Amino acid sequence: MSKILLSASHIVQYFGERKILEFEKLNVYEGDHIGIVGVNGAGKTTLLNILSGELSPDEGSVTRKVPVSYFKQFRECVEQVDPQKCHKLGLTGKLSREHLSGGEMTRLGLAAMNEDSLLTFADEPTANLDADGVEFCCQILEQCPTLLLISHDRTVMNRLCTRIIEVRDGHLHFFTGNFSAYDEQREQAFKRQEFEYRQYCSEKSRLEKAARQRSQASKNVRKAPSRMGNSEARLHKRAAGEKREKLDSARNAILSRLEQLEVKEKPQQAAQVRIDFSLTDPPANREIVTGSQITFSYGEGLIFENASFSLPRGSKTALVGPNGAGKTTLMELICSGAPGIRVVPKAKIGYFKQSLDALDSNKTVLENVMATSVQSEHTMRGILARLLIRREDVLKKAAVLSGGERVKLAFAKLFGSPANLLLLDEPTNFLDMPAIEALQKMVVDYEGTILFVCHDRTFTDGCATRILRIEDRKLIPFEGNLTAWEKKQLEARSEEKMDKLLLELRLAEVIARLAAPNCQNKEDLEKEFERLAAQKNTR
Repeated sequence: MSKILLSASHIVQYFGERKILEFEKLNVYEGDHIGIVGVNGAGKTTLLNILSGELSPDEGSVTRKVPVSYFKQFRECVEQVDPQKCHKLGLTGKLSREHLSGGEMTRLGLAAMNEDSLLTFADEPTANLDADGVEFCCQILEQCPTLLLISHDRTVMNRLCTRIIEVRDGHLHFFTGNFSAYDEQREQAFKRQEFEYRQYCSEKSRLEKAARQRSQASKNVRKAPSRMGNSEARLHKRAAGEKREKLDSARNAILSRLEQLEVKEKPQQAAQVRIDFSLTDPPANREIVTGSQITFSYGEGLIFENASFSLPRGSKTALVGPNGAGKTTLMELICSGAPGIRVVPKAKIGYFKQSLDALDSNKTVLENVMATSVQSEHTMRGILARLLIRREDVLKKAAVLSGGERVKLAFAKLFGSPANLLLLDEPTNFLDMPAIEALQKMVVDYEGTILFVCHDRTFTDGCATRILRIEDRKLIPFEGNLTAWEKKQLEARSEEKMDKLLLELRLAEVIARLAAPNCQNKEDLEKEFERLAAQKNTR
Protein backbone atom coordinates (compact mmCIF):
# COMPACT_ATOMS: atom_id res chain seq x y z
CA MET A 1 0.00 0.00 0.00
CA SER A 2 1.19 3.54 -0.79
CA LYS A 3 2.80 5.64 1.90
CA ILE A 4 0.66 8.29 3.65
CA LEU A 5 2.26 11.72 3.16
CA LEU A 6 -0.44 13.75 4.94
CA SER A 7 -3.24 12.93 7.34
CA ALA A 8 -5.98 15.22 8.68
CA SER A 9 -8.33 14.12 11.48
CA HIS A 10 -11.52 15.52 13.09
CA ILE A 11 -11.21 18.89 11.31
CA VAL A 12 -13.67 21.70 12.11
CA GLN A 13 -13.23 25.26 10.82
CA TYR A 14 -15.41 28.32 11.42
CA PHE A 15 -15.50 31.78 9.84
CA GLY A 16 -17.19 33.82 12.56
CA GLU A 17 -20.21 31.76 13.60
CA ARG A 18 -20.47 29.97 10.26
CA LYS A 19 -19.06 26.45 10.07
CA ILE A 20 -17.08 26.21 6.82
CA LEU A 21 -15.60 22.72 7.09
CA GLU A 22 -16.19 19.60 9.13
CA PHE A 23 -14.77 16.18 8.28
CA GLU A 24 -13.47 13.16 10.15
CA LYS A 25 -10.55 11.93 8.05
CA LEU A 26 -8.50 12.75 4.98
CA ASN A 27 -5.39 10.84 3.94
CA VAL A 28 -3.15 11.88 1.05
CA TYR A 29 -1.10 8.98 -0.28
CA GLU A 30 2.14 9.09 -2.23
CA GLY A 31 1.28 9.29 -5.95
CA ASP A 32 -2.17 10.84 -5.43
CA HIS A 33 -3.25 13.48 -7.95
CA ILE A 34 -6.35 14.91 -6.29
CA GLY A 35 -8.65 17.54 -7.77
CA ILE A 36 -10.64 19.66 -5.30
CA VAL A 37 -13.97 21.00 -6.58
CA GLY A 38 -16.97 22.85 -5.16
CA VAL A 39 -18.99 26.02 -5.60
CA ASN A 40 -17.57 29.47 -4.84
CA GLY A 41 -17.25 29.87 -1.08
CA ALA A 42 -17.52 26.13 -0.35
CA GLY A 43 -14.13 26.12 1.40
CA LYS A 44 -11.71 24.72 -1.20
CA THR A 45 -8.89 27.19 -0.53
CA THR A 46 -9.57 27.00 3.21
CA LEU A 47 -9.05 23.23 2.98
CA LEU A 48 -5.68 23.66 1.23
CA ASN A 49 -4.62 26.32 3.74
CA ILE A 50 -5.40 23.96 6.63
CA LEU A 51 -3.64 20.99 5.01
CA SER A 52 -0.57 23.10 4.17
CA GLY A 53 -0.30 24.52 7.69
CA GLU A 54 -0.98 28.12 6.66
CA LEU A 55 -4.20 28.02 8.70
CA SER A 56 -4.68 26.23 12.03
CA PRO A 57 -8.09 24.53 12.27
CA ASP A 58 -10.45 25.39 15.12
CA GLU A 59 -10.62 21.68 15.91
CA GLY A 60 -8.63 18.64 14.80
CA SER A 61 -5.08 18.08 13.64
CA VAL A 62 -2.98 17.68 10.47
CA THR A 63 0.13 15.50 10.25
CA ARG A 64 2.55 16.19 7.38
CA LYS A 65 5.29 13.60 6.76
CA VAL A 66 7.00 15.73 4.07
CA PRO A 67 7.31 19.48 3.34
CA VAL A 68 4.64 21.08 1.16
CA SER A 69 5.21 23.24 -1.94
CA TYR A 70 2.18 25.54 -2.29
CA PHE A 71 1.40 27.42 -5.53
CA LYS A 72 -1.12 30.24 -5.16
CA GLN A 73 -1.28 33.91 -6.04
CA PHE A 74 2.39 34.82 -6.27
CA ARG A 75 3.78 36.02 -2.95
CA GLU A 76 7.48 35.14 -3.10
CA CYS A 77 10.32 37.58 -3.76
CA VAL A 78 11.44 38.01 -7.35
CA GLU A 79 15.03 37.30 -6.27
CA GLN A 80 14.04 33.72 -5.40
CA VAL A 81 13.06 32.92 -8.98
CA ASP A 82 15.41 31.04 -11.30
CA PRO A 83 16.13 33.36 -14.30
CA GLN A 84 16.46 30.37 -16.65
CA LYS A 85 13.00 29.11 -15.70
CA CYS A 86 11.63 32.64 -16.22
CA HIS A 87 13.09 32.73 -19.71
CA LYS A 88 11.61 29.29 -20.45
CA LEU A 89 8.21 30.59 -19.36
CA GLY A 90 8.48 33.59 -21.69
CA LEU A 91 9.30 36.12 -18.97
CA THR A 92 11.92 38.57 -20.18
CA GLY A 93 13.16 41.95 -19.05
CA LYS A 94 12.90 43.36 -15.54
CA LEU A 95 10.51 41.30 -13.41
CA SER A 96 8.74 44.18 -11.70
CA ARG A 97 5.38 43.12 -10.33
CA GLU A 98 3.92 46.56 -11.04
CA HIS A 99 4.35 46.01 -14.78
CA LEU A 100 3.34 42.34 -15.02
CA SER A 101 -0.02 41.21 -16.40
CA GLY A 102 -2.14 38.60 -14.62
CA GLY A 103 -0.82 35.88 -16.92
CA GLU A 104 2.78 36.97 -16.36
CA MET A 105 2.26 36.95 -12.59
CA THR A 106 0.97 33.38 -12.84
CA ARG A 107 4.00 32.38 -14.92
CA LEU A 108 6.26 34.00 -12.32
CA GLY A 109 4.57 31.88 -9.65
CA LEU A 110 5.20 28.75 -11.72
CA ALA A 111 8.86 29.72 -12.08
CA ALA A 112 9.12 29.96 -8.28
CA MET A 113 7.70 26.48 -7.66
CA ASN A 114 9.90 23.91 -5.95
CA GLU A 115 10.01 21.08 -8.50
CA ASP A 116 11.78 18.75 -6.03
CA SER A 117 8.86 18.76 -3.58
CA LEU A 118 7.22 15.39 -2.87
CA LEU A 119 3.88 17.07 -2.08
CA THR A 120 2.55 19.99 -4.13
CA PHE A 121 -0.58 22.10 -3.60
CA ALA A 122 -1.81 24.31 -6.45
CA ASP A 123 -4.69 26.82 -6.24
CA GLU A 124 -5.86 27.95 -9.71
CA PRO A 125 -2.40 27.63 -11.33
CA THR A 126 -3.73 28.20 -14.88
CA ALA A 127 -5.57 31.46 -14.10
CA ASN A 128 -5.00 34.10 -16.83
CA LEU A 129 -2.69 31.81 -18.84
CA ASP A 130 -3.00 31.46 -22.61
CA ALA A 131 -3.03 28.02 -24.28
CA ASP A 132 0.78 27.75 -24.34
CA GLY A 133 0.98 28.78 -20.69
CA VAL A 134 -1.68 26.23 -19.68
CA GLU A 135 0.22 23.51 -21.54
CA PHE A 136 3.49 24.41 -19.81
CA CYS A 137 1.75 24.53 -16.43
CA CYS A 138 0.25 21.07 -17.00
CA GLN A 139 3.67 19.72 -17.96
CA ILE A 140 5.11 21.04 -14.68
CA LEU A 141 2.26 19.66 -12.56
CA GLU A 142 2.36 16.27 -14.29
CA GLN A 143 5.89 15.87 -12.93
CA CYS A 144 4.75 16.43 -9.33
CA PRO A 145 4.91 13.10 -7.44
CA THR A 146 1.82 13.97 -5.35
CA LEU A 147 -0.58 16.81 -6.16
CA LEU A 148 -3.65 18.52 -4.66
CA LEU A 149 -5.17 20.86 -7.25
CA ILE A 150 -7.94 23.46 -7.23
CA SER A 151 -8.94 24.44 -10.75
CA HIS A 152 -12.09 25.53 -12.57
CA ASP A 153 -10.66 24.27 -15.87
CA ARG A 154 -12.29 20.91 -16.56
CA THR A 155 -9.78 19.97 -19.27
CA VAL A 156 -6.88 20.53 -16.86
CA MET A 157 -8.63 18.49 -14.13
CA ASN A 158 -9.25 15.65 -16.57
CA ARG A 159 -5.62 15.62 -17.60
CA LEU A 160 -4.03 15.82 -14.16
CA CYS A 161 -6.36 14.20 -11.61
CA THR A 162 -7.07 10.58 -10.68
CA ARG A 163 -9.23 11.37 -7.64
CA ILE A 164 -11.75 14.12 -6.91
CA ILE A 165 -12.77 15.61 -3.56
CA GLU A 166 -15.95 17.68 -3.71
CA VAL A 167 -16.38 20.22 -0.89
CA ARG A 168 -20.14 20.48 -0.37
CA ASP A 169 -22.13 21.78 2.62
CA GLY A 170 -18.94 21.80 4.70
CA HIS A 171 -18.24 18.10 4.15
CA LEU A 172 -15.85 16.21 1.86
CA HIS A 173 -17.23 13.79 -0.74
CA PHE A 174 -14.77 11.41 -2.40
CA PHE A 175 -14.81 10.18 -6.01
CA THR A 176 -12.48 7.93 -8.01
CA GLY A 177 -11.30 9.06 -11.44
CA ASN A 178 -10.86 12.41 -13.18
CA PHE A 179 -13.38 15.24 -13.47
CA SER A 180 -15.41 13.56 -16.24
CA ALA A 181 -15.71 10.41 -14.10
CA TYR A 182 -16.81 12.56 -11.14
CA ASP A 183 -19.32 14.38 -13.35
CA GLU A 184 -20.74 11.07 -14.56
CA GLN A 185 -21.03 9.73 -11.01
CA ARG A 186 -22.75 12.95 -9.98
CA GLU A 187 -25.20 12.62 -12.90
CA GLN A 188 -25.93 9.01 -11.98
CA ALA A 189 -26.54 10.04 -8.36
CA PHE A 190 -28.95 12.75 -9.59
CA LYS A 191 -30.88 10.24 -11.73
CA ARG A 192 -31.01 7.79 -8.82
CA GLN A 193 -32.29 10.54 -6.51
CA GLU A 194 -34.85 11.54 -9.14
CA PHE A 195 -36.04 7.91 -9.48
CA GLU A 196 -36.26 7.44 -5.70
CA TYR A 197 -38.23 10.70 -5.38
CA ARG A 198 -40.73 9.57 -8.05
CA GLN A 199 -41.11 6.18 -6.30
CA TYR A 200 -41.60 7.94 -2.97
CA CYS A 201 -44.27 10.29 -4.40
CA SER A 202 -46.08 7.39 -6.08
CA GLU A 203 -46.11 5.24 -2.92
CA LYS A 204 -47.15 8.18 -0.74
CA SER A 205 -50.01 9.01 -3.10
CA ARG A 206 -51.14 5.34 -3.18
CA LEU A 207 -51.16 5.04 0.60
CA GLU A 208 -52.97 8.37 1.10
CA LYS A 209 -55.65 7.28 -1.40
CA ALA A 210 -56.04 3.90 0.32
CA ALA A 211 -56.37 5.60 3.76
CA ARG A 212 -59.05 7.95 2.41
CA GLN A 213 -60.97 5.02 0.90
CA ARG A 214 -60.92 3.06 4.21
CA SER A 215 -62.00 6.18 6.12
CA GLN A 216 -64.87 6.83 3.71
CA ALA A 217 -65.94 3.15 3.78
CA SER A 218 -66.00 3.27 7.59
CA LYS A 219 -68.31 6.31 7.53
CA ASN A 220 -70.59 4.61 4.99
CA VAL A 221 -71.27 1.52 7.10
CA ARG A 222 -75.08 1.61 7.39
CA LYS A 223 -76.94 1.95 10.68
CA ALA A 224 -79.79 -0.46 11.53
CA PRO A 225 -83.12 0.50 9.81
CA SER A 226 -85.83 1.77 12.22
CA ARG A 227 -88.29 -1.02 11.23
CA MET A 228 -85.86 -3.70 12.49
CA GLY A 229 -86.69 -5.61 15.64
CA ASN A 230 -84.54 -5.21 18.73
CA SER A 231 -82.72 -8.53 18.37
CA GLU A 232 -82.05 -7.99 14.66
CA ALA A 233 -80.88 -4.43 15.34
CA ARG A 234 -78.42 -5.64 17.97
CA LEU A 235 -76.99 -8.19 15.52
CA HIS A 236 -76.72 -5.56 12.75
CA LYS A 237 -75.07 -3.08 15.10
CA ARG A 238 -72.52 -5.67 16.21
CA ALA A 239 -71.68 -6.63 12.59
CA ALA A 240 -71.46 -2.96 11.54
CA GLY A 241 -69.19 -2.19 14.48
CA GLU A 242 -66.91 -5.09 13.61
CA LYS A 243 -66.78 -3.91 9.99
CA ARG A 244 -65.99 -0.32 11.04
CA GLU A 245 -63.32 -1.58 13.42
CA LYS A 246 -61.64 -3.57 10.64
CA LEU A 247 -61.78 -0.60 8.25
CA ASP A 248 -60.41 1.79 10.91
CA SER A 249 -57.70 -0.70 11.81
CA ALA A 250 -56.73 -1.00 8.13
CA ARG A 251 -56.73 2.82 7.81
CA ASN A 252 -54.51 3.16 10.90
CA ALA A 253 -52.10 0.53 9.55
CA ILE A 254 -51.87 2.49 6.28
CA LEU A 255 -51.31 5.77 8.18
CA SER A 256 -48.58 4.04 10.20
CA ARG A 257 -46.90 2.93 6.97
CA LEU A 258 -47.15 6.52 5.73
CA GLU A 259 -45.40 7.79 8.84
CA GLN A 260 -42.64 5.20 8.46
CA LEU A 261 -42.20 5.92 4.75
CA GLU A 262 -38.69 7.33 4.22
CA VAL A 263 -38.98 10.88 2.90
CA LYS A 264 -37.09 11.51 -0.34
CA GLU A 265 -36.20 15.11 -1.24
CA LYS A 266 -36.85 16.35 -4.75
CA PRO A 267 -33.49 16.82 -6.54
CA GLN A 268 -32.76 20.42 -7.42
CA GLN A 269 -32.88 20.96 -11.18
CA ALA A 270 -31.52 23.85 -13.21
CA ALA A 271 -34.12 26.57 -13.68
CA GLN A 272 -35.78 26.57 -17.08
CA VAL A 273 -36.12 30.03 -18.56
CA ARG A 274 -37.04 31.32 -21.99
CA ILE A 275 -35.54 34.69 -22.88
CA ASP A 276 -37.71 36.64 -25.32
CA PHE A 277 -34.93 37.68 -27.68
CA SER A 278 -37.33 39.67 -29.89
CA LEU A 279 -37.41 42.33 -27.13
CA THR A 280 -33.82 43.26 -28.08
CA ASP A 281 -35.00 44.27 -31.60
CA PRO A 282 -32.26 42.13 -33.24
CA PRO A 283 -30.78 43.06 -36.62
CA ALA A 284 -31.58 40.87 -39.61
CA ASN A 285 -28.25 41.46 -41.42
CA ARG A 286 -26.22 38.38 -42.36
CA GLU A 287 -23.09 39.92 -40.84
CA ILE A 288 -23.39 41.92 -37.62
CA VAL A 289 -19.80 43.21 -37.45
CA THR A 290 -17.24 43.54 -40.23
CA GLY A 291 -13.64 44.73 -40.13
CA SER A 292 -11.60 45.65 -43.19
CA GLN A 293 -7.87 46.37 -43.49
CA ILE A 294 -7.45 47.20 -39.79
CA THR A 295 -4.04 48.43 -38.69
CA PHE A 296 -3.49 49.24 -35.04
CA SER A 297 -0.51 49.65 -32.72
CA TYR A 298 0.37 50.67 -29.17
CA GLY A 299 3.30 53.02 -29.59
CA GLU A 300 5.84 51.08 -31.65
CA GLY A 301 4.15 47.72 -30.94
CA LEU A 302 2.14 46.71 -34.02
CA ILE A 303 -0.91 44.62 -33.02
CA PHE A 304 -2.91 44.37 -36.27
CA GLU A 305 -1.74 44.97 -39.83
CA ASN A 306 -4.32 45.05 -42.65
CA ALA A 307 -6.47 42.57 -40.72
CA SER A 308 -10.03 41.76 -41.78
CA PHE A 309 -12.85 39.77 -40.16
CA SER A 310 -16.61 39.35 -39.82
CA LEU A 311 -19.09 38.14 -37.20
CA PRO A 312 -22.09 36.40 -38.85
CA ARG A 313 -25.53 36.79 -37.25
CA GLY A 314 -26.15 34.25 -34.49
CA SER A 315 -22.56 32.98 -34.48
CA LYS A 316 -20.61 32.12 -31.31
CA THR A 317 -17.03 33.07 -32.23
CA ALA A 318 -14.05 32.19 -30.04
CA LEU A 319 -11.22 34.71 -30.40
CA VAL A 320 -7.98 32.80 -29.83
CA GLY A 321 -4.29 33.65 -29.76
CA PRO A 322 -1.38 33.93 -27.31
CA ASN A 323 -1.22 36.49 -24.46
CA GLY A 324 -0.52 39.92 -25.92
CA ALA A 325 -1.74 39.03 -29.43
CA GLY A 326 -4.56 41.62 -29.26
CA LYS A 327 -7.71 39.74 -28.22
CA THR A 328 -8.97 42.32 -25.71
CA THR A 329 -7.75 45.08 -28.04
CA LEU A 330 -10.02 43.82 -30.83
CA MET A 331 -13.03 43.88 -28.50
CA GLU A 332 -12.18 47.44 -27.46
CA LEU A 333 -11.87 48.45 -31.14
CA ILE A 334 -15.30 46.96 -31.90
CA CYS A 335 -16.84 48.78 -28.91
CA SER A 336 -15.32 52.11 -29.85
CA GLY A 337 -16.23 51.81 -33.55
CA ALA A 338 -12.61 52.20 -34.66
CA PRO A 339 -11.74 53.01 -38.29
CA GLY A 340 -12.25 50.02 -40.57
CA ILE A 341 -14.84 48.39 -38.28
CA ARG A 342 -18.57 48.52 -39.08
CA VAL A 343 -21.27 47.46 -36.62
CA VAL A 344 -24.76 47.30 -38.19
CA PRO A 345 -27.14 50.03 -36.93
CA LYS A 346 -29.55 47.79 -34.97
CA ALA A 347 -26.77 45.97 -33.14
CA LYS A 348 -26.63 46.80 -29.43
CA ILE A 349 -23.36 45.81 -27.76
CA GLY A 350 -23.15 44.23 -24.30
CA TYR A 351 -19.54 44.04 -23.11
CA PHE A 352 -18.45 41.84 -20.21
CA LYS A 353 -15.08 42.73 -18.75
CA GLN A 354 -13.40 41.96 -15.46
CA SER A 355 -13.88 45.45 -13.97
CA LEU A 356 -17.63 44.79 -13.39
CA ASP A 357 -18.18 48.56 -13.40
CA ALA A 358 -21.80 48.14 -14.58
CA LEU A 359 -22.93 46.98 -11.11
CA ASP A 360 -24.44 49.34 -8.50
CA SER A 361 -23.13 48.23 -5.08
CA ASN A 362 -25.94 50.01 -3.23
CA LYS A 363 -28.71 48.13 -5.05
CA THR A 364 -29.87 44.56 -4.50
CA VAL A 365 -29.19 41.78 -6.99
CA LEU A 366 -32.74 42.00 -8.33
CA GLU A 367 -32.67 45.81 -8.53
CA ASN A 368 -29.39 45.64 -10.47
CA VAL A 369 -30.73 43.29 -13.13
CA MET A 370 -34.12 45.02 -13.45
CA ALA A 371 -32.48 48.45 -13.88
CA THR A 372 -31.50 47.63 -17.48
CA SER A 373 -33.72 44.63 -18.25
CA VAL A 374 -36.10 44.35 -21.19
CA GLN A 375 -37.28 40.99 -19.81
CA SER A 376 -39.93 40.42 -17.12
CA GLU A 377 -39.01 40.06 -13.44
CA HIS A 378 -40.07 36.39 -13.64
CA THR A 379 -37.62 35.81 -16.50
CA MET A 380 -34.83 37.65 -14.69
CA ARG A 381 -35.37 35.58 -11.56
CA GLY A 382 -35.13 32.51 -13.80
CA ILE A 383 -31.85 33.75 -15.33
CA LEU A 384 -30.43 34.40 -11.85
CA ALA A 385 -31.54 30.93 -10.72
CA ARG A 386 -29.82 29.33 -13.73
CA LEU A 387 -26.66 31.09 -12.59
CA LEU A 388 -27.22 29.68 -9.07
CA ILE A 389 -28.45 32.92 -7.42
CA ARG A 390 -31.73 31.79 -5.87
CA ARG A 391 -34.53 32.77 -3.52
CA GLU A 392 -33.51 35.25 -0.79
CA ASP A 393 -30.07 35.74 -2.43
CA VAL A 394 -31.71 38.03 -5.01
CA LEU A 395 -32.41 40.50 -2.18
CA LYS A 396 -28.73 40.78 -1.16
CA LYS A 397 -26.95 44.08 -1.83
CA ALA A 398 -24.34 43.82 -4.59
CA ALA A 399 -21.77 45.22 -2.14
CA VAL A 400 -21.82 42.03 0.00
CA LEU A 401 -21.48 39.57 -2.90
CA SER A 402 -18.33 37.48 -3.39
CA GLY A 403 -16.23 37.91 -6.54
CA GLY A 404 -17.86 34.89 -8.17
CA GLU A 405 -21.37 36.08 -7.27
CA ARG A 406 -20.65 39.52 -8.73
CA VAL A 407 -19.57 37.88 -12.00
CA LYS A 408 -22.81 35.85 -12.06
CA LEU A 409 -24.81 39.03 -11.45
CA ALA A 410 -22.99 40.80 -14.29
CA PHE A 411 -23.93 37.96 -16.66
CA ALA A 412 -27.57 37.95 -15.58
CA LYS A 413 -27.68 41.72 -16.17
CA LEU A 414 -26.10 41.25 -19.60
CA PHE A 415 -28.42 38.45 -20.77
CA GLY A 416 -31.52 40.37 -19.70
CA SER A 417 -30.41 43.68 -21.22
CA PRO A 418 -31.37 45.13 -24.64
CA ALA A 419 -27.99 43.90 -25.99
CA ASN A 420 -28.08 41.56 -29.00
CA LEU A 421 -24.31 41.45 -29.60
CA LEU A 422 -22.24 40.21 -26.65
CA LEU A 423 -18.49 40.62 -26.20
CA LEU A 424 -17.23 38.39 -23.38
CA ASP A 425 -13.64 38.81 -22.15
CA GLU A 426 -12.57 35.83 -19.99
CA PRO A 427 -16.13 35.05 -18.80
CA THR A 428 -15.19 31.99 -16.73
CA ASN A 429 -12.67 33.71 -14.44
CA PHE A 430 -13.79 33.58 -10.76
CA LEU A 431 -16.68 31.22 -11.54
CA ASP A 432 -17.04 27.79 -9.94
CA MET A 433 -17.67 24.75 -12.16
CA PRO A 434 -21.48 24.58 -11.73
CA ALA A 435 -21.69 28.28 -12.72
CA ILE A 436 -19.35 27.72 -15.71
CA GLU A 437 -21.57 24.84 -16.89
CA ALA A 438 -24.70 27.00 -16.43
CA LEU A 439 -23.09 29.90 -18.32
CA GLN A 440 -22.04 27.54 -21.12
CA LYS A 441 -25.68 26.43 -21.59
CA MET A 442 -26.84 30.05 -21.61
CA VAL A 443 -24.26 31.00 -24.27
CA VAL A 444 -25.27 28.00 -26.42
CA ASP A 445 -29.00 28.88 -26.09
CA TYR A 446 -28.49 32.61 -26.70
CA GLU A 447 -30.08 33.70 -29.99
CA GLY A 448 -27.83 36.69 -30.58
CA THR A 449 -24.22 37.03 -31.74
CA ILE A 450 -21.31 36.44 -29.36
CA LEU A 451 -17.57 37.07 -29.60
CA PHE A 452 -15.67 35.67 -26.63
CA VAL A 453 -12.16 35.16 -25.28
CA CYS A 454 -11.70 32.24 -22.91
CA HIS A 455 -8.77 30.04 -21.88
CA ASP A 456 -11.10 27.34 -20.51
CA ARG A 457 -10.79 24.69 -23.21
CA THR A 458 -13.98 22.79 -22.37
CA PHE A 459 -16.06 25.99 -22.31
CA THR A 460 -14.60 27.18 -25.61
CA ASP A 461 -15.18 23.85 -27.34
CA GLY A 462 -18.71 23.64 -25.96
CA CYS A 463 -19.75 27.15 -27.05
CA ALA A 464 -17.87 28.04 -30.24
CA THR A 465 -19.46 27.58 -33.65
CA ARG A 466 -16.41 29.20 -35.25
CA ILE A 467 -12.87 30.37 -34.46
CA LEU A 468 -11.19 33.71 -35.16
CA ARG A 469 -7.46 33.15 -34.75
CA ILE A 470 -4.89 35.94 -34.39
CA GLU A 471 -1.73 35.01 -36.31
CA ASP A 472 1.01 37.33 -37.58
CA ARG A 473 -1.18 40.38 -36.85
CA LYS A 474 -3.95 38.95 -39.07
CA LEU A 475 -7.40 37.52 -38.19
CA ILE A 476 -7.96 34.05 -39.65
CA PRO A 477 -11.48 32.52 -39.49
CA PHE A 478 -12.34 28.83 -39.16
CA GLU A 479 -15.80 27.26 -39.15
CA GLY A 480 -15.89 24.91 -36.15
CA ASN A 481 -14.50 24.72 -32.61
CA LEU A 482 -10.92 24.38 -31.37
CA THR A 483 -10.89 20.59 -31.52
CA ALA A 484 -12.09 20.65 -35.12
CA TRP A 485 -9.41 23.23 -35.97
CA GLU A 486 -6.67 21.15 -34.35
CA LYS A 487 -7.87 18.05 -36.20
CA LYS A 488 -7.71 20.00 -39.47
CA GLN A 489 -4.16 21.15 -38.65
CA LEU A 490 -3.12 17.57 -37.87
CA GLU A 491 -4.59 16.32 -41.14
CA ALA A 492 -2.80 19.10 -43.03
CA ARG A 493 0.52 18.18 -41.38
CA SER A 494 -0.05 14.50 -42.21
CA GLU A 495 -0.76 15.39 -45.85
CA GLU A 496 2.35 17.58 -45.90
CA LYS A 497 4.49 14.73 -44.54
CA MET A 498 3.07 12.36 -47.14
CA ASP A 499 3.72 14.85 -49.95
CA LYS A 500 7.28 15.30 -48.67
CA LEU A 501 7.82 11.54 -48.57
CA LEU A 502 6.49 11.12 -52.12
CA LEU A 503 8.71 14.00 -53.27
CA GLU A 504 11.80 12.39 -51.74
CA LEU A 505 10.93 9.02 -53.29
CA ARG A 506 10.54 10.64 -56.70
CA LEU A 507 13.89 12.47 -56.25
CA ALA A 508 15.60 9.21 -55.30
CA GLU A 509 14.13 7.56 -58.39
CA VAL A 510 15.37 10.37 -60.69
CA ILE A 511 18.87 10.30 -59.11
CA ALA A 512 19.02 6.52 -59.56
CA ARG A 513 18.05 6.78 -63.24
CA LEU A 514 20.60 9.55 -63.84
CA ALA A 515 23.31 7.40 -62.27
CA ALA A 516 22.52 4.41 -64.50
CA PRO A 517 25.28 3.63 -67.13
CA ASN A 518 22.81 3.49 -70.01
CA CYS A 519 20.79 6.54 -68.92
CA GLN A 520 18.25 7.65 -71.51
CA ASN A 521 16.47 11.02 -71.69
CA LYS A 522 19.24 12.46 -69.50
CA GLU A 523 18.37 16.05 -70.36
CA ASP A 524 14.69 15.59 -69.36
CA LEU A 525 15.72 13.82 -66.14
CA GLU A 526 18.12 16.64 -65.21
CA LYS A 527 15.30 19.18 -65.69
CA GLU A 528 13.01 16.96 -63.55
CA PHE A 529 15.72 16.77 -60.87
CA GLU A 530 16.11 20.57 -60.79
CA ARG A 531 12.33 21.04 -60.53
CA LEU A 532 12.00 18.50 -57.69
CA ALA A 533 15.04 19.90 -55.83
CA ALA A 534 13.61 23.43 -56.06
CA GLN A 535 10.24 22.16 -54.83
CA LYS A 536 11.91 20.45 -51.84
CA ASN A 537 13.84 23.63 -50.93
CA THR A 538 10.65 25.68 -50.78
CA ARG A 539 9.03 23.34 -48.21
